[in-house]
Amino acid sequence: MSKFGTSNFGTSKFGTISRRSLLVGAAAAALPRLATAQSAETVRWSAGTARPVAKAPPNATDCHFHTYDSKYPTAPGATLSPPDALPDDYKALQRRIGTTRGVLVTPSTYGTDNSLQLASMKALGPDNFRVVAVVAEDVSDAELKRLDSLGARGVRFNLPFPGPLSGASLEKLSPRLAALGWHCEINMRPQQLEAAQDMLLKLPSRIVIDHLGALPADGLKSPSYAIIRKLLDRGNTWVKLSGAYLSSKSPYGESAEITAAYVRAAPERMVWGSDWPHPTRKADDKPDDAELFDLMANAMPDQATLQRVLVDSPAELYGFPS
Repeated sequence: MSKFGTSNFGTSKFGTISRRSLLVGAAAAALPRLATAQSAETVRWSAGTARPVAKAPPNATDCHFHTYDSKYPTAPGATLSPPDALPDDYKALQRRIGTTRGVLVTPSTYGTDNSLQLASMKALGPDNFRVVAVVAEDVSDAELKRLDSLGARGVRFNLPFPGPLSGASLEKLSPRLAALGWHCEINMRPQQLEAAQDMLLKLPSRIVIDHLGALPADGLKSPSYAIIRKLLDRGNTWVKLSGAYLSSKSPYGESAEITAAYVRAAPERMVWGSDWPHPTRKADDKPDDAELFDLMANAMPDQATLQRVLVDSPAELYGFPS
């Protein structure tokens, strides 16, 4: 349990942090924004144009986004094939949100081909970007070392989608990733998480749980949440405060409550991600990334915790300069 685990939210620059204020804050973030010539910017694959109300600190990090390019071959059996979402498109999102660092995550579209995300990292600036790769279960040590030298810092296990890795792959790869200082990034459906809990509690590597743990409708009362809390209390697990729109609809009241609960439990092991370009959503149903950013910021008890989530924890997890 974090030393913050029993503390109240109190008052911060974002207001009094309570369940009620989180829901109100989330609703306020969803209201139409008055965009000025100075603040408005259209971003491909993102609704809205205005900037977030909350200001990102220097070196703020978006720990989860993807690029797509039709010039790169789609993996056999891939179920998602979004339109192009290129580094220049993402730069517009950075200008709007205020982040300067980021983590590209190889999507299921490309299987174990990490070349697009690595090329995008180079285009965006390797000093400020890292990659979470996808590899085969029997990946060679030489390939892992090559990826490490290029800026990879973890492997994603995207288990709701067809791909090269399974739950059993976690047990096999986790010790090897731990030796590199990498982490296992895990995207599981609730029933997958419940089935794997004993194994997850024994993994030697760091674990990063994607998208708020994809909790079901009963949220904080679900077995999935209880399992993630056990993992957090163990001390080697992080949660990505991302994908709020995957669990609830704007103004994201349920996701706001879940986000706040995670922050109460372990604020020092939370990171945030946009999930741009929101590949599971159709072009006319993309979320407002500024609203999602404010949803996260409204869950912070103070500016120091926002700094921890957006700057310090990503630096620790992905090896950015502190």
